[in-house]
Amino acid sequence: MTAHNPLIRAWLSSLKSGYIEYAHDWGQVDVPAVRLRGGEGVEATPLFARLEFAPRHAAARRYGYFVREDGALVFALPSAAVPEGERVFVSGDFNHWQGAGDPVWELKPYADSSEAEGKYAASGAAAQGFSEVEPDLRPLCCCVVPPARRRAAMRKLRDGRRVQFKFVTGEQLWLNVPEDSPNRVADELGHFNYQIDVQRTGRQFFKFTLRWPLDLSQRWWVAPLALGGLEAGVPLEPGNFFFSLASELPLGAMVEDGQTYFRLFAPRASAVRVLLSESPEPSAPAEVVSLERLGSQPYIWEACVEGNLHGRYYWYQLLGEVGGDKSASAGGGERGARVLDPYALACVGREGPGIVIDRALLARPGLAEHFSTPQWQDLVIAEAHVRDLAAQAPIELSAEERLGFSGLRKWVESEDFYLQRLGVNCVELQPVQEFDNCTREEYHWGYMPVNWFAPASAYALDPARASGIRELQDLVLAFHRRGIAVVLDVVYNHQGVPAGLAAIDRQYYFEHNAQGELSNWSGCGNDLRAHAAMAKRLIIDSCRHMIECFGVDGFRFDLAELIGVDVLREIEHALKKVKPDVILISEPWSYRGHIAGALRDTGWSSWNDGYRDFVRDYVRGGSLPETFEYFIKGAPWFWAKWPAQTVNYSESHDDRAWIDVITENPDHNGSVPTLNDRRRTHLMAALLFASLGIPMIAAGQDFLRSKGGVSNTYQRGDLNALDYRRLLRYPATHAYFADWIAFRRSEAGRFLRQWRLPSAGFFRFYHAPNSTACAVVYNFDASQGRQRLLFAINPTGAEVEIPLGEALPTVSRWTQIANHECFLGANGVRQPLTSRLWLPALSCGLWQSSL
Repeated sequence: MTAHNPLIRAWLSSLKSGYIEYAHDWGQVDVPAVRLRGGEGVEATPLFARLEFAPRHAAARRYGYFVREDGALVFALPSAAVPEGERVFVSGDFNHWQGAGDPVWELKPYADSSEAEGKYAASGAAAQGFSEVEPDLRPLCCCVVPPARRRAAMRKLRDGRRVQFKFVTGEQLWLNVPEDSPNRVADELGHFNYQIDVQRTGRQFFKFTLRWPLDLSQRWWVAPLALGGLEAGVPLEPGNFFFSLASELPLGAMVEDGQTYFRLFAPRASAVRVLLSESPEPSAPAEVVSLERLGSQPYIWEACVEGNLHGRYYWYQLLGEVGGDKSASAGGGERGARVLDPYALACVGREGPGIVIDRALLARPGLAEHFSTPQWQDLVIAEAHVRDLAAQAPIELSAEERLGFSGLRKWVESEDFYLQRLGVNCVELQPVQEFDNCTREEYHWGYMPVNWFAPASAYALDPARASGIRELQDLVLAFHRRGIAVVLDVVYNHQGVPAGLAAIDRQYYFEHNAQGELSNWSGCGNDLRAHAAMAKRLIIDSCRHMIECFGVDGFRFDLAELIGVDVLREIEHALKKVKPDVILISEPWSYRGHIAGALRDTGWSSWNDGYRDFVRDYVRGGSLPETFEYFIKGAPWFWAKWPAQTVNYSESHDDRAWIDVITENPDHNGSVPTLNDRRRTHLMAALLFASLGIPMIAAGQDFLRSKGGVSNTYQRGDLNALDYRRLLRYPATHAYFADWIAFRRSEAGRFLRQWRLPSAGFFRFYHAPNSTACAVVYNFDASQGRQRLLFAINPTGAEVEIPLGEALPTVSRWTQIANHECFLGANGVRQPLTSRLWLPALSCGLWQSSL
């Protein structure tokens, strides 16, 4: 081996085989001389049985390309990475980034007889038997570059110019370059692409076979014989097969037949213990019980303790190769640290302990009461926080009750409950699973979860007695009795502090980049490896628990782009078996990318950030009439294949409040909104509820909630708590929202609630000349009956006239039912429709035709 060809990575593709990678092509005829070392530098007994050049296509999974023996340049992508039902193409400098749709650049299933081991890459039956043990050699889709095009690319490379490329679908969806790809580079715009390296053609890989399986609870190193010393080698990492390790056995603490079982998935632990205590204090005496590996499933650890231990406190301790550094924590913490069970059904705080819960006691009278989850097109959602709703609720509550579930339940049951008066039929609660606030009183949005089964201890009256379980059950039941569905905001893209999953196995549960560092596209320091089998199962199991134990109606997945479309499909499939009408909403982006387009063929809806940006701009006189048309129609096709796939909103918990964004006041402070601020808010509400899709408001938007211009308030309970006195200051705005919601949910508002895309002639739009003012007729073609609606809006500072023409069928009589101030009563001043509709500045109107 030479200094310019260093060994850079080694990984297992099964317990008896793996790959070694050098930084550049190996230029010698013979394979390199390397050794395997384990433990604390002691020579390993499982010696290499065979070391050979790997098939060149092995490079494709890391580099996106390889060069065949005959010199052909081949772009390649694992078949599993190809979106279902999509054609995929390669685009790059060599085709001016215009490869999408061109058959020359389309990827096809790959089977190359020129490779000595090409059979491993072939699609179909040839790969079936091998795929279970060698995920690194599962089928590929490839594009063999035509000779003429190849010469152009190679010419650039010889000239020392960078050649970058990326894979793209026929629908112009760019596929992400994996973070651990060694040739992942950013262009001048900050987009990540693959880069071709003439010194990495596929001949830098070697495949090895061991005499017998490795013990994963030890650390192993591969080092060149010539240099000696561990510092010259690289750690032998578990490869893709590792993330397919799984079990279907029940996990957590389980009471069965007078005994209590503890079961944990810990694939690389060398020892696991459970600490049992009568007290939640870490300093209290604890009984130590050792768990044993199950012979049939060696990655599962289990212990059985006599007696029903319901209410007992417990932690786990793990030893071995778990956190990636022979310690029991992600960051190199104390060896043998106490770990909260990820399957604990209740816990005392963010560091534990967990509480043993007898599942037979979880049944709650009343939870089985009939409640029909609304159909998606009928939903009107209010996003809210448990404490924000309860903190200043105008009813008698103790200070402790105002902190959580019990206080909110009493407010929901109150005759004057705010959301009931507003008329929404769904509440989206910000996270209520255990998160990492340091004290019970500390305010937190909850987006740093440490456990996904246990209700947040900070919201419980008596967390040491697991009272949060019953209290959350009662809260959901109270909402249901009010006719309000409950959607939970859930965070599965990362874990808070302490990251217990990292203490169990950091590499298994968290994504890493090419340098071995934790991936951070969430902005929170660790990104969950959601495609790992037991991570995926953890997500599904905890969501099922929230449905079955608490009766929730659905979920909104935070930063769902990091979960991935394939995993989201599996989650959808699993949850619909439990609850066929489950509501599934994604936040379809992360710092890495956006997947709303890729979710069109799934049963997920998505928060529509494009709608949010559009409406903020439009009510201030910006945007374009064509954009207005697109969003009124429900962002069809490009965003949503069916209207309820778009969740339309103008404000969420994140960033500034609506009124602080659009206010005319300085410093984004809408605490005392101007007249124009209020009128623009009315325009926003009218536009939101007149648009196809699922409308969502942030709690308090209807009474002009302000955060004083502060944009990031995740720990500002003083700014987030709803000030219900503003209902008395701005009753007309609250009434305007409530009336629009009532109209949308009524029979007369059925044209605004579409499940399927309406007919091509359903909408007819009209525009004011040289203005963004627009009018739209719903059911213009009478495809859904003889009645029609007409909505018109003028967001500009000047009055306009909109020519309507044939919008006024002579067989219909039009009546105005709302304007920009209110819905009109018997004595309201109504504007008759004529062939030219006049609108004052910052105004809107709604008309209905009669039969």
